[in-house]
Amino acid sequence: MNKDFPASAEEDRPQLGEVEEASHDRRQLLLLLSATAGICTLQAPTASAEDRTALPPPRRALTGRDAAGKSIFQSFDVTPQVVTFDTAPGLVFYELYATDDVPRLTGQEPDPMTTKKGSFPKPNGSLFRLVLFPPRPPEGSTSPPGAFEHFLNELSQKIPGMAEHFDHSAPGMHSSDTLDYGIVIRGEMILELDDGKTVHLRQGDCVVQNGTRHRWINPLSDPCLMAFVLIGGQRQA
Repeated sequence: MNKDFPASAEEDRPQLGEVEEASHDRRQLLLLLSATAGICTLQAPTASAEDRTALPPPRRALTGRDAAGKSIFQSFDVTPQVVTFDTAPGLVFYELYATDDVPRLTGQEPDPMTTKKGSFPKPNGSLFRLVLFPPRPPEGSTSPPGAFEHFLNELSQKIPGMAEHFDHSAPGMHSSDTLDYGIVIRGEMILELDDGKTVHLRQGDCVVQNGTRHRWINPLSDPCLMAFVLIGGQRQA
C-alpha cells in the first residue's frame, strides 16, 4: 500500500487496464462522431446554379397615417401586381406604386396597385417599378420567327398600352413621354441609344432617361434587377 495515500484513495484509483479500456472507448466514440459528421457533410444539399441566381420577390413597405395622424405601416408584403410573361421567360415586372397627379399625402390613400393598370404615367403622374431582366440567351441561339410580335401581344394584354411604345422594326427599342430614374440593383446591364452607342452599367450605376429612345441588353448569364421611377412629362419639339 502506498504510504502517501489512505487505503480508501488507493482503492478508488482506476487500474491500468481500466484506463486503457476507457481511452479505447473514447477513441472509438470520436471516430464514430467524425465519421457521422463526414457523412452529414457529404449529404448536405448544395445550392444549384439556378438557386444561387434566383431572386426572391421583393417586398414593399407601404406607409400611411392612422386616425390620430400617427405614421403606420399599411402593409409589408409583395406588391399585388407581379407580371410575368410566357413569351419572355424570366422577365418580371414588379409594379410597386403609382400616382395620377400631384400627391395629396393624406396618409389615407388606398393601395393603387390593387386596381391600377397601365404602362407609363401621364403628365404629373408617377410610377415606381422593379424589372427583373432574364439572363442573356445562350451563345448561338436565335429567336423563332414572330417571337417579338408574340411578346408584344402578351405585353398589351398584361400591361395595357405599353407595347405601343416599342419599335416593331427594332426589337427592344422604345421610348415614352416620361423622365425616368433607373438604378441597377443587382447584376449588369447595357443601355443602347439611337446612335448605337452603349454604356455598360454595373451594380449601383444610375440612369436618367429624358424621354429618349433606348433598349436594355443583359450581357451576363445571370438575371439583372433594376429599379425605375417614372415621372410623366410633356414632350416638346
